[in-house]
Amino acid sequence: MPLLSTLERFITRVEHNKHVEAIEEFYTAAASMQENNEPPRVGRDVLVAHEQQALARVASVQSWCVRPVFQHDEFVVIRWIFEFTGNDGSVRRIEELAYQRWEGEHIAQEQFFYDPKQYAVEPPSA
Repeated sequence: MPLLSTLERFITRVEHNKHVEAIEEFYTAAASMQENNEPPRVGRDVLVAHEQQALARVASVQSWCVRPVFQHDEFVVIRWIFEFTGNDGSVRRIEELAYQRWEGEHIAQEQFFYDPKQYAVEPPSA
């Protein structure tokens, strides 16, 4: 079960858009991530590589935690909002729930729940 201070450090890292660093610091070596009901990606190195690839496809990302954060024993639920700005200026705003299982101070398993329709791109503002 993570300490509250650990959860806050994790959230701060993500809100500062240090997504790769958050995976490196807060996930177990054998951690998994799963998008909705897709097959999970497994292994911290795989998670880091996937995140790097995703971030390389956009010009920027802004990340916000919507509180409260829910914790019960080793389980944590965080509501996130991410705003991605594409290299062409297009914007996508994604809201999701992250359901995590922690082993001590590290995330062992995470599943994201979101509506895939949110990935529709808004044209750049004129």
